[in-house]
Amino acid sequence: MVFFCGKPDRGDDMSLQEIKNRIARAEQAANRPDGSVKLIAVSKVQPNERVEAVLEQGHRIFGENRVQEAAGKWPAFMERYDGVELHLIGPLQTNKARQAMELVHAIHSVDRPKLATTLARLAQELGRCPDLFIQVNTGEEDQKAGIMPAEADGFIAECRALDLPVQGLMCIPPVEEEPALHFALLAKIAARNGLSGLSMGMSGDFESAIALGATHVRVGSAIFGDRVKAAG
Repeated sequence: MVFFCGKPDRGDDMSLQEIKNRIARAEQAANRPDGSVKLIAVSKVQPNERVEAVLEQGHRIFGENRVQEAAGKWPAFMERYDGVELHLIGPLQTNKARQAMELVHAIHSVDRPKLATTLARLAQELGRCPDLFIQVNTGEEDQKAGIMPAEADGFIAECRALDLPVQGLMCIPPVEEEPALHFALLAKIAARNGLSGLSMGMSGDFESAIALGATHVRVGSAIFGDRVKAAG
């Protein structure tokens, strides 16, 4: 049995449009071109009815945390809706890498040499590879995935040597710290390595991320409503 908190079991037109309006205003405030920031609607743990409501509004870029959940949800949607662009934004186990590469258009959580090597091998076998973002643990948190900032330059070079299509970097700032500090650090690492993609910023801080160069922002509850919780 499940119950829903907050918004009803659907995507909310005003929520999606308001997020897009706020992104447009943030782009203008930062003197960035209109449409330079991609909105990733984070659909993890959301019921299909809510996801479909957002698809019906014309949005096509979505993010999932787990390969298994994405595989159970998105193939059917992709058959029914053209132009869906699916991003994996959660940790990726090497034994799920093939399934991920066959399903998603971008992986935002490349965070260790073993995974990079696996992706490179699979890219050769499959003849293609999703766009890749390297996750940087900007807060150096023990419990969080991501390459340490001091090791980022070397890891970026390693991924490039494997001919991986590294488009940019991703971070998830510590919840108790000012996110702008982490966005600025990520942008600095990206700039010195010639990377243009910056996957950073979520529901509560995406405007700050855009001001500091974000190209992809990940917004979930502000679009879909609170996640579904199981009854105790």
